[in-house]
Amino acid sequence: MVPKNSKRVTIITGHYGSGKTEFAVNYAIKLRQISPKVTLGDLDIVNVYFRSRERKKELEEMGIHVVSSSLEGDSVDIPAVAAIASPVKDKSTKYLVDLGGNDVGTMVLGRLKPLLDSEETDFFMVVNVNRPDTSSPEGILQEMKSLEDASGLRVTGFINNTNLIRETTVEDITMGDKILKEASRLSGVPIKYTTYVEEVVKDIENFPDDLGGELFPLKFYMRKDWM
Repeated sequence: MVPKNSKRVTIITGHYGSGKTEFAVNYAIKLRQISPKVTLGDLDIVNVYFRSRERKKELEEMGIHVVSSSLEGDSVDIPAVAAIASPVKDKSTKYLVDLGGNDVGTMVLGRLKPLLDSEETDFFMVVNVNRPDTSSPEGILQEMKSLEDASGLRVTGFINNTNLIRETTVEDITMGDKILKEASRLSGVPIKYTTYVEEVVKDIENFPDDLGGELFPLKFYMRKDWM
């Protein structure tokens, strides 16, 4: 599948352990199938592991331009303002932003917010209900409010990325769907996608017909075979 009706700028955030970066990388690759120019911005200043910039070489070989919040070759995040801001101004590119998943991480968005047009921007929250802080509708909404307050943006869609990595089952994802649907009902925020890893979950015909959002198959790009 490829993303349908995607806005020009898509900001992806999510609590630690949600699988946000894996989704962001997969989303960028699928966007490239329908868009001649795609930029992935790694603005995650919180997590030092599983950062999309680690796959810069592979992504650029696929035709995806990668920019990050730190200077090239620097192990410390020093926001490279021009690099992360220019794709917002470039109307010819689809810009996907991988944003840090807590209130500190979203503060970096302050550099971009004045440039963003709400009509062409989506703000997606990736949710894994197997993480303690997002295991209930109330926890999800609390995390969402924290992210919104820090970023100054409103979440426009949930991504159900409920997983147990290589042990994930249809039942796990369906359980996540039920919890996220209640959060969606309470908040009015729609579920945009429900993800599954193709090499792990192979019995997708067993998903319920009323699963929230569109099914979104993933591949492992960030996680090594032994992880």
